Amino acid sequence: MNGETGRSTAIAAAGAEARPTAEAGRPRRGRSAALALCAVLALALLPDTVAGATVRSAREPIVQLSKKEAGKGGNVTVTGRGWRPKALLTLLICGQNMIGGTNSCANGDGRAVTTDSQGAFHKSLPVAEPPKPCPCVVHVATVTGAASAADAAFKVAGHPVAPLPKESTGGRLTVLAQPRLAGSSGLLTWFGAPPQRELTLTLGNLGSSPAKDPVFQVGTSHGVFAPKWEEQQWRGTVPAGKKTEVTLPVELAAGAHGDYLVSLKYGDKVLVEQPWGVGRPWGVTLFWVLLCVVIPTAVFRIGMAVVERVRPRRTTVTASGTTPRAGRHIKARTRGRIGRGTVRGRATEEPGTPGDSAALPWFTPDTAPSTTTSTERPTSKGSA
Repeated sequence: MNGETGRSTAIAAAGAEARPTAEAGRPRRGRSAALALCAVLALALLPDTVAGATVRSAREPIVQLSKKEAGKGGNVTVTGRGWRPKALLTLLICGQNMIGGTNSCANGDGRAVTTDSQGAFHKSLPVAEPPKPCPCVVHVATVTGAASAADAAFKVAGHPVAPLPKESTGGRLTVLAQPRLAGSSGLLTWFGAPPQRELTLTLGNLGSSPAKDPVFQVGTSHGVFAPKWEEQQWRGTVPAGKKTEVTLPVELAAGAHGDYLVSLKYGDKVLVEQPWGVGRPWGVTLFWVLLCVVIPTAVFRIGMAVVERVRPRRTTVTASGTTPRAGRHIKARTRGRIGRGTVRGRATEEPGTPGDSAALPWFTPDTAPSTTTSTERPTSKGSA
């Protein structure tokens, strides 16, 4: 009995000890499952996070400088990443934070560089004094393709410094996308009507204040001539730090054709320059060709009508071949000569013969040569 009781007590004790151990292992397994689930979710979300960072870096190109200050004649190394692969870029040192556009940059000392397949570049830029005072920046922008730009603060040692000009028009607008000219020419344009297009571009406000109803200047130039500017007010507001699409009408003079350049300026800064090829108005050429053919023909016909009207009328001819007046004159002269005995031999020819003076219009009846012929033979020598 005692042996069995002791054995039962030992089994019960072992079961009592094993039960808490199993109950204690259950929370550990649940904790491990939770940790495994978090790891799976982290791995699943990691590609999206990396992709989002890549897209952000592609949208926001970065420019870094090897030094923040240098004097004229020195060099600064410009490094960039996040640009479009194989893109052509320009590097310029500009004054006044490039508020006035490239007019405030040292364009003659700029450099060009092409990004690699990863959208990065590394270029040495000579330090030059811009035409405007500092604060200065190193401005990097794309030359072709989608417009993209970035600035890095830089100080040109020894160059004057002046406060930034106040933005009288409100906001600081810049172009964020490639502009385009929308529209097409119609039949009237083919005949010389003014060509018309709509300039559409995406603008962003980099300033701290909104741009309300901004006033732009639209210019058109042909060849080497300077642009002709025309003010146009866009109705709307571009909030600070936001972007919007702006559409402005563009019109050329009547009969314009050839290669034109459309420019858009906001304040003192030229935002965009867009080429525009205008076809020749062939309808005008056709009109002048027809005019040169029709007018001489009409003048010729009018002149012929006038000549037909004013020239003398032809005299009527009788059946005998002479006019009535000429016949009377010939008969009267013949009778007078016969009466005076001045006509020898045959009488004059009857009116209407081929020798009649009426057949010679350049002689008058009174001055016509005599048509009488003699029937007498000349006497020969020695005849009686």
